Amino acid sequence: MKLLVAGATGVAGSAFMSLVHEAMPDTVVRGTYLTNPPEATGPNTEYVKADLTDREGCLMAARGCDAAVLLAAVTGGAKSTMDAPYRQTTNNLVMDALLLQALYEQGVKKVIYVSTATIYQEFDGAIHEDDLDLNLDPHGTYFGVGWAKRSAEKLCQFWRDVMGMDIKVLRAANIYGPRAAFDPDRSNFIPALIRKAVDKMDPFEVWGSPHVTRDVIYASDFARGVLAVLNAKTDEQTFNIASGETVTVGEVVDFALKAAGHKPGEVKYIGDAPQTIQHRRLDISRIQAETGWKPCVTPEEGIRKTSEWWNANKKTWKK
Repeated sequence: MKLLVAGATGVAGSAFMSLVHEAMPDTVVRGTYLTNPPEATGPNTEYVKADLTDREGCLMAARGCDAAVLLAAVTGGAKSTMDAPYRQTTNNLVMDALLLQALYEQGVKKVIYVSTATIYQEFDGAIHEDDLDLNLDPHGTYFGVGWAKRSAEKLCQFWRDVMGMDIKVLRAANIYGPRAAFDPDRSNFIPALIRKAVDKMDPFEVWGSPHVTRDVIYASDFARGVLAVLNAKTDEQTFNIASGETVTVGEVVDFALKAAGHKPGEVKYIGDAPQTIQHRRLDISRIQAETGWKPCVTPEEGIRKTSEWWNANKKTWKK
């Protein structure tokens, strides 16, 4: 099998590439990237620079591959989501539509498409895959990207049901870990807090409330889940992939400060800073039942590992 990994050098892609090298050493892997340079490669690995918002870039990436894992996405934290939500909307729509068609045209039959939990409407409790209600909008903060990803999931259904491709959809919680985006204008909340802790910010400023809850997943756990679905024999087509548990922003702050050895004089929660949905937890019973996968890394351990990576790479990592 020749496997395409679109978006191979970010937080999710690099973790998945490392896992494939370890678990499937005979698999030939082509990873795409646009801005972040690849890490060291194995003998069966090639990286290609490809603009996946361009038709020719998509066709070039897909050519000669048998299967694909689509991890490439335009992402951002609360600040970028509030300041320029169109960046995650238009670029994701274009990229997903062009890439899915290119895969079909190049004869790629098996595809894992990674979607996002932002497609869900507001919901009390753990939301199951079948709880998605397309008659209700995503949370207002995610209106653009949420509908873009809902549209991409419908395109996956079209290519699967009408055109005969084997496509599975994974709806991912907030993924964090080494090689995440640490740029303050683009980072999600965990890398943002880790950066502030490592930089010894004092007073330590946090956007929003300490009581906001999130379902987060460490990159290596996410990678194992993707591989489990790729190799699974299942008729299910859509899976949540997350920890299935919640962590509060206040707990993440404590874990980040502990990992950095930082004891600020004041932790200051800023109520009028950019905020998103207040509570989210995903039901992961389907992926567990169908594949046997389960997450292993706790938020405290994952934040410690991510903090160690950032401390060692902050002078060279540009994302």
